[in-house]
Amino acid sequence: MAPRALWKGQLRLSLVAIPVEIYSATKPDGRVSFRQIHRPSGKKVRYEKTVPEIGPVDAADIVKGYEIGDDEYLLIDPEEIDAIKLETKKTFELVQFVDFRDIPPIYFNKPYYIVPSDDLAEDAYRVVRDALRQTNKVGLGQVTMRGKEYLAAVKACGDGLLMESLHYENELREADQIFTGIEDAPADVELVEVATSLIERKSAPFDATAYTDKYAAALRDLLEAKRKDKKAPRVRDDAEREVAGGDKVVDLMSALKQSLKTARAADSKKPKRKKAS
Repeated sequence: MAPRALWKGQLRLSLVAIPVEIYSATKPDGRVSFRQIHRPSGKKVRYEKTVPEIGPVDAADIVKGYEIGDDEYLLIDPEEIDAIKLETKKTFELVQFVDFRDIPPIYFNKPYYIVPSDDLAEDAYRVVRDALRQTNKVGLGQVTMRGKEYLAAVKACGDGLLMESLHYENELREADQIFTGIEDAPADVELVEVATSLIERKSAPFDATAYTDKYAAALRDLLEAKRKDKKAPRVRDDAEREVAGGDKVVDLMSALKQSLKTARAADSKKPKRKKAS
């Protein structure tokens, strides 16, 4: 299945606006996922949004709340958030260019691919790509995706453009606070020479295919072995198969009981007929 664009808009360089689409550069890696099962009944555990002393609530009745102290919250409607006008919602403008090596690795977060939206946009797209490639620069700008404004860097990558979201400065912890317990003194010179020699002997060009997730592979092997083992414990949750829309059964029963209660109350209010003499 073709990937879905996370963002559609314009990549702007000065007065040049290029219609583009942004896609995630990563994909689900096939790692094993588990469902939580209630052991006594064998049924799947579900999570409901509830309110103390009220119980389950409808999603339509839920709004965002910002705590301002002492369990007091400012209520914000989705429409109020959508009304915030940000140019970066539809425009990703490259406002500065820097050497890629000038950005500390700790700032890089997640990679994305930028592609032209149509054939007409491809010419201008390739101009930006080649200019970044020849100058060995990356463009910086801000773009709004999924309700958040990201700082991002754009660079040439193969035949296209790669965007990498960056952490904002205030999102990073100061390293000094973490490394404060490490002695600020040089290591033994001879030991450093040995370590340096070892590093040089093991140095080679980066090859991502040389590394695999051994834990995930072992976990899949375990599950396959247990699947073939007829004695391995297993359960079957047939609740949803018995009646389509399992939760609707509960709702329907509640509605019927309420209807019966209403009908009985109405009957009790009707005037009683006099018996014929």
